[in-house]
Amino acid sequence: MKKYLWAISYGLALTAFTAYIALDTFVISHKMQTDATKMNTSMFDSVSQADITADNGENTEAAIEGADSDTAAVGTFEGGNEYLLSSGYTPLEIKQQADYKDENISITLSEFFENDTHIYVADVYLTSAQYLKTAFAEDTYGRNITAYTSEIAEEHGAVFAVNGDYYGAQESGYVIRNGIAYRSGQTANDVLCIYATGDLAVISSAEKTTDQLIGEGVWQAFSFGPAIVLDSKVSVTKDQEVGKAMSSNPRTAIGQLGPLHYIFVVSDGRTSESEGLTLYQLGKFMQKLGAVTAYNLDGGGSSSMYFMGEVINQPTSSGRSIKERGVSDIVYIS
Repeated sequence: MKKYLWAISYGLALTAFTAYIALDTFVISHKMQTDATKMNTSMFDSVSQADITADNGENTEAAIEGADSDTAAVGTFEGGNEYLLSSGYTPLEIKQQADYKDENISITLSEFFENDTHIYVADVYLTSAQYLKTAFAEDTYGRNITAYTSEIAEEHGAVFAVNGDYYGAQESGYVIRNGIAYRSGQTANDVLCIYATGDLAVISSAEKTTDQLIGEGVWQAFSFGPAIVLDSKVSVTKDQEVGKAMSSNPRTAIGQLGPLHYIFVVSDGRTSESEGLTLYQLGKFMQKLGAVTAYNLDGGGSSSMYFMGEVINQPTSSGRSIKERGVSDIVYIS
């Protein structure tokens, strides 16, 4: 009898321990740093206009000035370099009525329907990468601390935002936000670095430490991936996927077209109206839009695009209900 009691007790203890580990990993909040809102902008002191001038001589200020809100739409980018019109994709809708422009920011939204999926594209010009910011849920760095993309965006006065890399669900991987390193554990995932010059680069965390990256002017770093476009070529295979994700998913990605010129892409998926995209389809789409570098952020139910007070896409985790899912962090323009 004692033998069976011991086996039962051992089984119960093991079950309880496993449940605790699962709760601690995926449910229980761990606040490691509250009021995580500081910004280290010292790296911008040494950035000159020459560092961010386009190869064709067009600077970003001129591009923004030329992007009149009545005409800023597909085909008016980068001094006439018609990235989207020349891509071969046909916009389902150009959301000119929602364009935003001020002296430092120009944003144009377009909606596409490709691969049986609604895809939302934000074409963004900035005069400085300092306007490309990040924020944590509850302004707190930690694990399993979440809020909706729209909530975090509104709290920070964002004009535009997408979900980030959901760093809070991972134990490792570089986390550099607004010039400050919060996590330095290496990861096998590709690391996206956004420099103070505005350039995007994808590295391995084995190459450099977070201190080295900040010393070189890295303003933001994400550890999700993979890179989907490198040197204007699709860098994923047709069967490549993220972890246990389904092959066709809602997706979120960021890409660079030129100096301080970006595209943010969010796709719907898992619904009767939108199948979702594979990583390869996402890479091909962004390549044809002119991306030199593009990187996959967290997708699935996390994928969300916020613009001027509303969620633009149809976020869903299962397809049964359209609603946002809480995320650890956002990338936003303000």
